[in-house]
Amino acid sequence: QVLLVESGGGLVQAGGSLRLSCAASGRTFSSYRMGWFRQAPGKEREFVAVIRWNGAGTAYADSVKGRFIISKDNAKMTVFLQMNSLKPEDTAVYYCASRSRAGGSLYPRGDYEYDVWGQGTQVTVSS
Repeated sequence: QVLLVESGGGLVQAGGSLRLSCAASGRTFSSYRMGWFRQAPGKEREFVAVIRWNGAGTAYADSVKGRFIISKDNAKMTVFLQMNSLKPEDTAVYYCASRSRAGGSLYPRGDYEYDVWGQGTQVTVSS
């Protein structure tokens, strides 16, 4: 069974930074793409960033482009989300997700395109 566990969330002032981690476990873990999503109270879950598991390509939502950086450590089966210049509107529960099947969108942005999800980690940005 594959598990994804996020960590690194917390409370930060506007303009600050946080680094989220997503550790994968399970002997059968393999991924095509790893993504980060977020869900603010009363809103739908939205795409944040995606990275190729085999390769280095990335894609970002316009709202975080230039502020957030997605990266990975394949050996440690971990994906990171470095969040800089945080804004109050970045407040949300952040989820990592894995798409295990190849094909489809080159950089999938729909949550329906991912088949394994973590439990989420809360990020709160105060003004």
